[in-house]
Amino acid sequence: MAGQSLAKTLIHLVFSTKGREPLINDDARTKLHAFIAGVLADIDSPAIRVGGTVDHVHVLFILSKTRALSDVVQEIKQSSSKWMKTYENDFYWQSGYGAFSVGESAIEALSAYIDGQVEHHHKATFEEEFRKLCAQYHVVIKEEYVWD
Repeated sequence: MAGQSLAKTLIHLVFSTKGREPLINDDARTKLHAFIAGVLADIDSPAIRVGGTVDHVHVLFILSKTRALSDVVQEIKQSSSKWMKTYENDFYWQSGYGAFSVGESAIEALSAYIDGQVEHHHKATFEEEFRKLCAQYHVVIKEEYVWD
């Protein structure tokens, strides 16, 4: 009898456009989110929720048990950047990202948070939100390196 390896690692991934430029217009946004979900499905890391606003994306997904997080992020950003260039020729993602592990009990609230991004950002900038997320997840950031 062969052994079985089981894993369910939930990841909240956040990354912005380069320089936080507002390049993700309403027309492209829904399609971009669906595209990212498709990329994740293709690499055995199913999306639970994808959302965001004009300058950044939030992705809640289940990390494949056979892929490194950095490889999954690279695939998402590389593929979606090429795709977004059909809407915006000078489109680039920032080089970094924030990835935070979350528990099963957080899925509902985090999904609602991701769905409410457009409304949320009438009150807070991406920078303010990212600092708050890092504090919430107890991740220390170095301001001189996090913004590109």
